Amino acid sequence: MNLGYVVNGIILGIVQGISEWLPISSKTQIMITSIYALHLSFNQAYALGLFLEAGTVLAALIYFRREVWGILKALALRGSRYDYMMLKYVLIITILTGLVGVPLYLTIADSIKGIGIGLPMVLLGLILIVDSILITFSRLRYMPRKNLEDLRIWEVAVIGVIQGIAALPGVSRSGVTVSAMLLLGLNPEDSFKLSFISMIPAAIGASMVPILLTRHLFNTLVTDINAYTMVTAIVIAALISIALIDALLRFARGRRIALLTALLGALAILSGVVSMITGFG
Repeated sequence: MNLGYVVNGIILGIVQGISEWLPISSKTQIMITSIYALHLSFNQAYALGLFLEAGTVLAALIYFRREVWGILKALALRGSRYDYMMLKYVLIITILTGLVGVPLYLTIADSIKGIGIGLPMVLLGLILIVDSILITFSRLRYMPRKNLEDLRIWEVAVIGVIQGIAALPGVSRSGVTVSAMLLLGLNPEDSFKLSFISMIPAAIGASMVPILLTRHLFNTLVTDINAYTMVTAIVIAALISIALIDALLRFARGRRIALLTALLGALAILSGVVSMITGFG
């Protein structure tokens, strides 16, 4: 086994493990890394970014194993009230994500290039920074207190639509969903938790795309960068993701909502600018 394959996998895993959970487009970061560092083609880099979702899915399944097990029990009609609530939320979000995201990607995503790629994230970042300023100067004691149990169906539907919009190039799924929930008044910890759990079915679908729909491209990808690199990247992405999920949830439990919102906004703007400059989504 060539040590270079492992090193490449570690680099890709770190990039995927960090970028998936922050409001920066993981697709953009993986494409930049794999095109310039591994000399992959644009299509190969995009397929690799989709496939590496497997690492972040693994991390989410491990970290939220109790919630996932509860959802599975609810599917078997053996869950608690909380389990049924989470099942309902995940189903609504997943269905609307597919209904919005798939047509959006097929009809619009390929036509968005140049400055248009990063524009949605820049606008989102500006909204979040303005909101953090309002919190600081107008609502010093403000803290979103709405719990998951307080969400109304239309609000859950909005979250699903927003996650579907993340199919657009340059748009971060975690960034737009967490931001939407914070703006809806959901407390930060539950915002991150629901966003991360809702990511699981969407990411499973995304990671299977290059295998099921573009098998020839996936086979050339394995040949060009080696299976050792891909396996290493998935493992490292999972380990980094678990640590980052825990850190974000710990931070979200604090009362520094203005700082949290401002940081999310700054990262969103940075992601959008990078997408504009590189043209990658």
